[in-house]
Amino acid sequence: MPGDDNTKRSPRGEPFVWLTSLGLAAGLMMVAGLLWVIVTNGTDVFWPKRVAEVELREGAGFEVGGALTFSGKVDTERAKAGSKGETETKFYIANRDAYGASFKYIDDDAIASLSYPEGLLVIERMEYGRAIGYPVNLTAGDGEVVAADDPRFFEELDALVRHAEATRHEIEDLRRKKVGRLSRKLEKIALKELRLRDKHAGDEARLAAELAPLLEQREGLQKQSEEYARRATETEAALNASKLTYRLSSGGERTLEAGGLIDYYAPNTLGLGGRIGLFVSNVWNFLSAPPREANTEGGVFPAIFGTFVMTVLMSVLVTPLGVVAAIYLREYAKQGPLVRSVRIAVNNLAGVPSIVFGVFGLGFFIYIVGGGIDEMFFKTKLESGKPTFGTGGLLWASATLALMTIPVVIVATEEALAAVPRGMREASLACGASKWQTIQRIVLPASLPGIITGLVLAMARGAGEVAPLMLVGVVKHVEDLPMSTSFPFGLDQKFMHLGFHIYDLGFQSPDSEAATPMVFATTLLLVVLVVVLNLGAILLRERLRRRYAAATF
Repeated sequence: MPGDDNTKRSPRGEPFVWLTSLGLAAGLMMVAGLLWVIVTNGTDVFWPKRVAEVELREGAGFEVGGALTFSGKVDTERAKAGSKGETETKFYIANRDAYGASFKYIDDDAIASLSYPEGLLVIERMEYGRAIGYPVNLTAGDGEVVAADDPRFFEELDALVRHAEATRHEIEDLRRKKVGRLSRKLEKIALKELRLRDKHAGDEARLAAELAPLLEQREGLQKQSEEYARRATETEAALNASKLTYRLSSGGERTLEAGGLIDYYAPNTLGLGGRIGLFVSNVWNFLSAPPREANTEGGVFPAIFGTFVMTVLMSVLVTPLGVVAAIYLREYAKQGPLVRSVRIAVNNLAGVPSIVFGVFGLGFFIYIVGGGIDEMFFKTKLESGKPTFGTGGLLWASATLALMTIPVVIVATEEALAAVPRGMREASLACGASKWQTIQRIVLPASLPGIITGLVLAMARGAGEVAPLMLVGVVKHVEDLPMSTSFPFGLDQKFMHLGFHIYDLGFQSPDSEAATPMVFATTLLLVVLVVVLNLGAILLRERLRRRYAAATF
């Protein structure tokens, strides 16, 4: 019977349904695997590991000595030229100033035994990364020496760590904040002097009369700046009079001045609670401290701040421009070949490589727009060799990314406007509302969830871009955050970015192997930051969607 033939026949397209589900499952597994690698390697950086000493067999031929420190768990099978064994173990030996490297591969056949002595200390330093060794003594600023076996040793060492941290903040306040503030005042005085010289080029008497108070003010500021610098130098010298002496596992003693001492811990005596506390402390330092040692040590707070501010400023620039363009294309423009061409151009613009936008931002925003602004309003400062807007900065980086992501906002907004029921428009017009009143009070509120969706996608792409930023304002390291209380309020300043920070650590670091853990940690942080920004936008979208859900019927 015909009905029997239909029941025996397989549903058309069912194999393709299984193929699509298989593709979705494979994609989710790859994403989950990538996130797992990032999370495990990113959090492993902050967990305090036990430190072992390695006894090498006689005749192993290792140039540093017979005892090394170990805090890694990477076992690799490498057929390396010159290896005596088939397998090698990667050791984190620290003490880069002593050994010249942070890691060392040793043949497993050359390892006689491992031990975990309780007396070893891991010492965080301002330079050369971590040091690992046995404490020998502590020399105070007054010359008193406290031996490591003295009951007062660790109490004195804790006090020295706290004193060193407070003194570094004091020195930073003197050198960066106070001296920096005076330097900005001196710069303004220099600009005023240039203006006066241009204004009174032929009147030496009037020029000298008006310059006199400026020169007197400049002299006072210079003396004050020199005084701050002298106090900072004396404070630093007094701090460095205290020293910590420690002995390496391979033999030989090293001395660390208190100015370079950040913190310490004994990894082999920590319990679970101590390790968790140190883990939390390491995470907080990573999030709140500035980077050091060519960005391979310290924290990433300037990069977090720069990424967040740039993404928010980009969103502020792209949202009104994208929404206005979409409203015109959907509601006002006469549909025809020209509008279709514009839509095709917008869609194609979304596929342009990001580096092209960086080149455009450099040429248009910086050289043309910024250079023109400097010529009109900041000519004196430009003549002194310090352009204000004619160089890369936060504003032009945000504008470049806004231009790059505007197609996403336009397309999403157009789709949201088209989804508003026609009956709502007609009802509004029938009640006497104008077309703009209908768009403003009926169409736009109902379209807000879709507009927020476009903004979410724009933020996700913009926050992770690196290539265009390398041309329009991002730098490896900055001393000051891109913010100011005076015009232009930090918009002209260079800034750090998490994406560029990852690139710099992975490909530009002088010790790329030692920087690898920091690469994973920064990658994890960038992923978390993008997720947080997107979650905030998604929650706002869902709230608006529920609010206007009844209006769509």
